[in-house]
Amino acid sequence: MMAATTASCIFCQIARSSTTTTTLLHTDEKVVAFRDINPSAFRHYLVIPVEHIATVKDLQRRTEDYSLVSHMLNVGQTLLSRDAPNSIQHRFGFHQPPFNSVNHLHLHCLALPYIPRWKRVKYSSLGPLGGFIEAEKLLERLKP
Repeated sequence: MMAATTASCIFCQIARSSTTTTTLLHTDEKVVAFRDINPSAFRHYLVIPVEHIATVKDLQRRTEDYSLVSHMLNVGQTLLSRDAPNSIQHRFGFHQPPFNSVNHLHLHCLALPYIPRWKRVKYSSLGPLGGFIEAEKLLERLKP
């Protein structure tokens, strides 16, 4: 069973609004969204669940997890449509262990271009090694 929150997790602190330095772009009962502190694109947002879920490896093929990831994707798409209406290419996905930087599930929402261009490497699939998984591909895996 996953913990509701983890005291030492920076994303749990953000989700609980315990940090005053992070501006929330979206908040509801399931997720919050904010700007990535180290952006890799013209617009780079993170959407995280309020509940502490460590990584994509902790998600299962069940309605609850499918619904959560789908909601995270919808929030990210809405934010980028609003804030980067002229961006013609968006990427949405998750880093898989051991390539994730924070052990709290987070959806990267990127309105391209990458800035600087070399950062696109961070958002590539590495096949069986993991790397970055597109949100749509993860949803296929989780579909009950």
